[in-house]
Amino acid sequence: MNCLLLPAENFSQDSATINNLSQINHINDVLTAAVGDTLKIGQLGGNLGTAMIEEVAAHRIQLGDVQLSVVPPAKLNLTVILALPRPKVLRRLIMDMTALGVRDIILINSYRTQKSYWQSPMLSRLDEFVLEGLQQGVDTVAPRITLQKRFKPFVEDELASLITNRAIVAHPYSDLSFSQYVQQQVLTKQEQTAPSLVETNSANSTSLPSLVCIGAEGGWIDYEIELLASQGCQAVHIGPRILRTEAAVNVILGQWLL
Repeated sequence: MNCLLLPAENFSQDSATINNLSQINHINDVLTAAVGDTLKIGQLGGNLGTAMIEEVAAHRIQLGDVQLSVVPPAKLNLTVILALPRPKVLRRLIMDMTALGVRDIILINSYRTQKSYWQSPMLSRLDEFVLEGLQQGVDTVAPRITLQKRFKPFVEDELASLITNRAIVAHPYSDLSFSQYVQQQVLTKQEQTAPSLVETNSANSTSLPSLVCIGAEGGWIDYEIELLASQGCQAVHIGPRILRTEAAVNVILGQWLL
């Protein structure tokens, strides 16, 4: 944990209480913090800051001198549509996407998503995984997560309205690479105007799409690629290697941090 996030009800004026056992164990066993030490904390949905440990008990840590004056980092202008992965992978992916600052996450059914995944108890623990990701990325604002169990109706009826600045679908057999796609967008913007340096930097940032579709293990089938393409999603690949879903997610989303 790079910071400790607490719900609003745990705060009172300039004091706060930690009663989450995993956070208490982290403070005691990892940070080895004691009374008088300062911790990095944040309020869920609010600001980040610091607080001093005033009292340590078995199931509670009392904080004082709470100062929350740091605004959390801005969210990425990005929606990720992810084919529901294996339950053991879901936790890592939600944590990583949250830590990276993804604004919206849509977990969707796909041909290669096993039906049993939708009955996994992991889906009831998404808030827990989001909290881990926020504490890793030092953020306080959770991404919006929605579940879509019907692929075709969602793509045909809702997808287009979610695209605010183009969309891509990761597909290892596409002829166009992600880097080529981004470069095409930059060149198009530069051709439209005679850009200054500031405008060039702006073109580089806005060349990234606002929506990314990533498949589960095995990727999307041809029918899914065609249906996504019909709604404006450009298929791109990220190199000659076939990556696991979690590797592909981090490689693609890392482009927004550069």
